[in-house]
Amino acid sequence: MRICRCEGKGKGSERMARSVAAKKSVKPGKPLYVLDEQVGFILRQVWQRHSSIFSRDIGTNITPTQWAALSKLAETGACSQNQLGRLTAMDVATIKGVIDRLTARGLTETSQDPDDGRRLLVSLTRAGQQLAEKVAPSALAITRETLSPLDAKEREMLMALLNKLR
Repeated sequence: MRICRCEGKGKGSERMARSVAAKKSVKPGKPLYVLDEQVGFILRQVWQRHSSIFSRDIGTNITPTQWAALSKLAETGACSQNQLGRLTAMDVATIKGVIDRLTARGLTETSQDPDDGRRLLVSLTRAGQQLAEKVAPSALAITRETLSPLDAKEREMLMALLNKLR
């Protein structure tokens, strides 16, 4: 906001100029940017709701990123840590941390790729496989609850649209 200083007019004139400038900057009607209408804000709120349901039903023993790694390994079998990161949409540092924590808990194990010594293969341990099988029904229920405000056609449409935005 610009303040006009009129020579020789004193502090009262300064206050008046400030008031006039403030009134001119206020525009009636809808603001240019409304946070509640922004896709990122809405997606974050939906993610917060989904995370809350996840924490309630799965607990705090396993995070959503850890579950993503476990479930993807259960789905695909052993793969390189780098490939697992790509399959679960995690960057190199994130997937490394996730695998380190899962390995420390005895849920995954790593080994050198016999075909390429530079590549680290990740696989589920027996305990990891058992946990993935145990948690899968709850994870499916979490998805159903997250989408429960929608009817079947809306759920299908939402998933198609979200996949299109990837």
